[in-house]
Amino acid sequence: MSRFSILGWPVFRQAKSKDKLGRGPTVESPKYQNMRPRTEDADRVVQSVCPYCAVGCGQRIYVKDNKVTHIEGDPDSPVSRGRLCPKGAASEQLVNTPSRQKTVLYRRPRGTDWEELDLDTAMDMIADRFLEARANHWEDFAEDGVTPVNRTMGIASLGGATIDNEENYLIKKLFSAAGAVQIENQARI
Repeated sequence: MSRFSILGWPVFRQAKSKDKLGRGPTVESPKYQNMRPRTEDADRVVQSVCPYCAVGCGQRIYVKDNKVTHIEGDPDSPVSRGRLCPKGAASEQLVNTPSRQKTVLYRRPRGTDWEELDLDTAMDMIADRFLEARANHWEDFAEDGVTPVNRTMGIASLGGATIDNEENYLIKKLFSAAGAVQIENQARI
């Protein structure tokens, strides 16, 4: 263990050097003189939007070797002006966690195990079920038989807060065009 010495004080170093304002090397500790910014080694910087809520805070994503190495607030964003909440600041963990699911999993009706599906098969299954539910539950007129409603009660949408307002807007338009009336998103709440 080293002994404490008054010679290591920045005020003492400032007094014996020509750095009278204390803004130069006298205030630098040896521990921090060789440190570099963690973003310095990035191959590129990508602008993005935080995925967690509907605010749409801007992010700068630092990438090295096609892997996200750091995420920070984008000072050019008019929404957040470089600030991120704790969840947004930790969103690098969202893409780099070893437990991230990267394949489509499907559990058959009354099944007990999950099986992997390729993305095209899963998308076709979703589209087929969507169209079938729309066709089976379509209503041209209300119960009085006169008032046109042109809707389906067999489809509903609940959007999450991990997509931004623009994506929720497009989802709302898609489901409205399909005739759904039960449309909500967590970001609005």
